[in-house]
Amino acid sequence: MSKIAIIIVNYNVKHYLRQCLQSVFRAAQHVDAEVWVVDNHSVDGSVALLKPLFPQVQWVECHHNLGFARANNLVMRQVESEYILLLNPDTIIGENMLTTAIDFLDQHPDAGAVGVKMLNSNGSKALESRRGVPTPMTSFYKILGLCKLFPKHPKFGHYYMSGMSWDEAAPIEIVSGACFLTKKAVVDKVGLLDQAFFMYGEDIDWAYRMLNAGYTNYYLPTPILHYKGESTQKSSFSYVHVFYKAMLIFLRKHYRHLRFWITVPIQIAIWCKAILTLIKMKLRSMKKTLGFVSDKQVLDLEYILVSNGECRDMVKHIHRSTGITLTLFEKGENMENNTPDAILNTLHKNAMSVCVVYDTSLFTFDEIFKMIEPYNTARVDIGTFNPQDKTILTQSETLTWT
Repeated sequence: MSKIAIIIVNYNVKHYLRQCLQSVFRAAQHVDAEVWVVDNHSVDGSVALLKPLFPQVQWVECHHNLGFARANNLVMRQVESEYILLLNPDTIIGENMLTTAIDFLDQHPDAGAVGVKMLNSNGSKALESRRGVPTPMTSFYKILGLCKLFPKHPKFGHYYMSGMSWDEAAPIEIVSGACFLTKKAVVDKVGLLDQAFFMYGEDIDWAYRMLNAGYTNYYLPTPILHYKGESTQKSSFSYVHVFYKAMLIFLRKHYRHLRFWITVPIQIAIWCKAILTLIKMKLRSMKKTLGFVSDKQVLDLEYILVSNGECRDMVKHIHRSTGITLTLFEKGENMENNTPDAILNTLHKNAMSVCVVYDTSLFTFDEIFKMIEPYNTARVDIGTFNPQDKTILTQSETLTWT
């Protein structure tokens, strides 16, 4: 029996999954871990590409898209590991993440689940790393925008628990399903993920049930990178439908006892928010079609590869193969030489945005996380480069060459 079972549900993100698995096996070098990948009927060749490269993974190939909850449950019914980690395929974990989180759980018998500090692709902290229970009023404050206007307010900002420190471990209420670590004993007590949720909301429901069972959920300041939205297109109409439907399922499941004059206005607000979101998406699509939305920022995107001098010829080859503007920034001997200011000073003045790409054969993932946190600007995106895979992976695109 292994110490931890790591379960990854994949759907059409083969390059992100490849990198995720590479980071997982780096982190699992000193941990007795078993790794499972449930492929939800991907049509991008995920299994054909990655199964030969990762024979140590236990692959489950589905004949149709089961959704997030059913796919994870399929494996959780089989594993006997002490701990279970649900991990999104569009994440990268650091070399020390597993040992740090497992040590924490070993020392906290009251823990139900543990979440970590998730970084967005520009180095900023993902707000969903720590969340409060979306009670009817908490959800209502978020829908009205009060959560964003008053993030530190104990009531209005409770949805993201924004008053907490990012650098200290602390109890939270809801753990994100993108990186959800729990105990097999806890799962045996509270049950599996609720399959009424196809995608979104099942992690909130699960964490809430753990709280109700008397457990404490925790946040750890251990960073991971989350290419948020790559495993599901958040700009799509289907996303809006599934996301807001999940909010309604949670509300009806856990707050059915409340009077209709409390729940009905909130349900109406959820539907109104969903409709407004769809209208905004449709208007933006129309503006782009008519040429009112400029793509200048995309056209002026430059790439900076943080690697070593051995990559000069490869940089030229990548430029010829892909047409991108790629500047080589040679890795310094000291970490201080790889600071955001030092790297961004190599930019051309006319560049409106930049993607800083780190060579994962020269840097550990933990080193990359340490370097990217200071960026925290919409002008910068973070990418990775793997010479062996011949792939540059970013939030917005995947570049490969031969």
